[in-house]
Amino acid sequence: MADDHNTTTLPSPPFDSISSVRYAPVHPDRLLVASWDTTVRYYDTSDASPEVKAKFDHRAAVLACTFSDDVRGYSGGLDTSVRQLDLTTENISYLGQHSDSISCMTWSREQNSLITGSWDRTIRFWDPRSAPNQTSSCQTQSHTTPERIYHLDLINNTLVVAMASRLFHIYDIRNMSSPSQQRESSLKYMTRSLACMPDGQGYATASTEGRIAVEYFDPSPEAQEKKYAFKCHRQTISDVDHVWPVNALAFHPKYNTFASAGSDGTVSIWDHKVKKRLRQYPKLSNPVSSIAFNSDGSKLAMGVCYTWDEGESGARSAQQPMVVIRKLGEEVKPKGWPGN
Repeated sequence: MADDHNTTTLPSPPFDSISSVRYAPVHPDRLLVASWDTTVRYYDTSDASPEVKAKFDHRAAVLACTFSDDVRGYSGGLDTSVRQLDLTTENISYLGQHSDSISCMTWSREQNSLITGSWDRTIRFWDPRSAPNQTSSCQTQSHTTPERIYHLDLINNTLVVAMASRLFHIYDIRNMSSPSQQRESSLKYMTRSLACMPDGQGYATASTEGRIAVEYFDPSPEAQEKKYAFKCHRQTISDVDHVWPVNALAFHPKYNTFASAGSDGTVSIWDHKVKKRLRQYPKLSNPVSSIAFNSDGSKLAMGVCYTWDEGESGARSAQQPMVVIRKLGEEVKPKGWPGN
C-alpha cells in the first residue's frame, strides 16, 4: 500500500475505523490514534522503529483524542467519559462525564484546560490538575449550544465550534458567556471537518459534498470579501461526476498551507492564499478519515479506513484500517516562500 519510500505503515493498527489521529505538541514522533475498536493507541512513529508504545482500552468507540503535553493525552467518545491518559505509566484517570457522546476535544495552553464538545449540546472545560477520581469531576465550565457539536478547534484564545444544522459559533475563551460571532456555514451540506489557521486569521471547513470553505475571523466587509469556497475530492468516471465527503482538514504548523483528506482515498495540499492545489498524493486503498501534521511539519499522519459512506455493503469489501505516515518535502511550502 505504501506508494513510495516517503510513506510508512504503522504496525498493530486498530481493527475498526479510525476516528482521530493527533500528534504531540512538541515531540515530532509521538502520535495518538483513536478508534471505533474502543481503544486509543499511542505510537512512536520514528522512521527507524515505529511501534505501539501503549494501548488504552475504553468501554465504547472513541471519537476524539488530544495531547496537553508530550506525556499526557485525553480521550472521549460514545461512553461519554472524559479520560486523562498517562502516556508514561499507562494509567487512565476519569475527569468527568458528558450526558451524550463526546465528539471532539482540544487543549488550551493559554488556560491549561481541556475543552470538549458533545452531542449533548455543551462545551465543557476541564482542569486535570484537580485530582480526578470516580466520584468527583474536574469540570470548571459548561456552556450550552443550540445544536449538537460535531467539531471544534482552537487557535490562541479563539474557539470555533461547528454544530448540526450548519451552525458555527466563534468564542473568545476568556469570556465564554456568549459567542463573539454566530455564523451559518458557507457550504450547503453537513459540516464534516474544521481546522483553524496557525496564523490566527481564520479557519477552513469542509462538507459531506466535496467542498471546502476558507473563512476569516475579522467581521469587517473587507476581510469577509476574501472568504471563498471551492469544489474538491471529485472525479468524473464514465461521464458520471462522483463526489466524496471531505473527512478531515489540517493546517501545516509553519507554512499555513493545509491538507484535505477525502473518502476518495486521496490527500491534497492547498495554498489557500493563492487558491491553488500544490500536490495530490497517490490514492490510498480506503477513505482517509483523519489527518494530522506533526509539530515540526515534517510528517503527516493519515488514518486510512472504511468510513461507512456506502453502508453495510461497502464494509464487507473494505480493507483493514491502516495508519500511514508520510514524510513531507517542498510540496507543503507556498510558492514564493523564503528559501523556495
